[in-house]
Amino acid sequence: MTAAGRKAYNAKTGSNLKAPAPNPKTEKDAARRKSFCARMSGMPGPMKDEKGRPTRKAASLKRWNCK
Repeated sequence: MTAAGRKAYNAKTGSNLKAPAPNPKTEKDAARRKSFCARMSGMPGPMKDEKGRPTRKAASLKRWNCK
């Protein structure tokens, strides 16, 4: 989600969505990244679709620098 999208969503719902933390600067962000990678890597589903293109799952793992 873009920064503008996060800002609009947070204003609308009162939540506190944060940007991805692929290169964490704090221990808290490093923990967020580790947790996200563990959760998302365990999700069922392929990394590529039937045409060989990366799925949304693959794209998000790449964006977060998950191994």
